[in-house]
Amino acid sequence: MDTLGIAALATEMATQRTMQAAQIGVLKMAMEQQASGALQLLQALPPVNPPNLGNRIDVFA
Repeated sequence: MDTLGIAALATEMATQRTMQAAQIGVLKMAMEQQASGALQLLQALPPVNPPNLGNRIDVFA
């Protein structure tokens, strides 16, 4: 392999590495947004009923 081919290969590998790093960064941002949205949904849930409510069903009605 001549020096021009080696240089082209090194450049291509560096380009691929940069593209992969950018894609990983975008993926991390998307995952952080998903986590933030899920946390907001969990915080928006109404409080849990007291333990004495909903435990008994009146079947003699």
